[in-house]
Amino acid sequence: MNRKLSTIHPLAVDHRPSKRFGQNFLTDRRVIQRIVEALDPTGDETILEIGPGRGALTAPLLEKAGRLVAIEFDRNLIPLLIDTFSHKKNFTLVEGDALVTDVCTAIHPAKRARLVANLPYNIGTAILQRLIEQRQCVSEMVLMLQKEVGERITAGPGSAERGYLSVFVQAYCETEKLFDVAPHAFRPAPKVWSSVLRLKLRERVAAEVRDEKLLWKIVSAGFAQRRKTILNNLRNAPSPLQEVVKSHGGASVVLCQSEVDLQRRAETLTLSEWSRIARALE
Repeated sequence: MNRKLSTIHPLAVDHRPSKRFGQNFLTDRRVIQRIVEALDPTGDETILEIGPGRGALTAPLLEKAGRLVAIEFDRNLIPLLIDTFSHKKNFTLVEGDALVTDVCTAIHPAKRARLVANLPYNIGTAILQRLIEQRQCVSEMVLMLQKEVGERITAGPGSAERGYLSVFVQAYCETEKLFDVAPHAFRPAPKVWSSVLRLKLRERVAAEVRDEKLLWKIVSAGFAQRRKTILNNLRNAPSPLQEVVKSHGGASVVLCQSEVDLQRRAETLTLSEWSRIARALE
């Protein structure tokens, strides 16, 4: 479809943000510009945008990117996006759910892409974990998330915000907080602040373990009851992890072999210490 189409579609006015999809449309031009500058797309690369919404980021990105692939789940927004951008030869629209869409297939024939997204508050962490699982096709992500989620992602050992998500994301990404975004930058305005983060995907997990699935079972069990020690949480780990712990002499023996103090709490452990526990159970 090469004919020039109207850049204003009736849905741009009539479409109401969906609470079901957690939609808060970014409208602040200064914030949009800062995100585009942070991503800084080039004319020879593919950019993947999740949740283009009304196209606030899409338009300036298309001016710089060699190709932009946008994934949109809301069927009510598809006509608007087609009408606004389908005349752009470097624009590809994928109607689908980011939680199940195969990113590698979406960006084909490109083998890897950088990604930008304003992730919905209600499923942002689930989408992020799904994207990390497809890291062979994504090299870098510039993401806007709820500020609280951003603090959890970047929290270091000893921080009260540190949890499973912190350890998981930092194992696979170099994390950097770029800036915060006030509620008034969106329509409708959310009740909370947002943060923009840069996540650079590592070539390999930053943990010396053979069994990554075992590592994440251990970390999940460790954070199950935050007020309890790592010793108590490992003792009460769900089966079959508990059986694995018992087969290696019990939680006390495993932690001693890992050189981790039995009275430590999960949020104080480094990724290296989690890795030592995993190796002791491999």
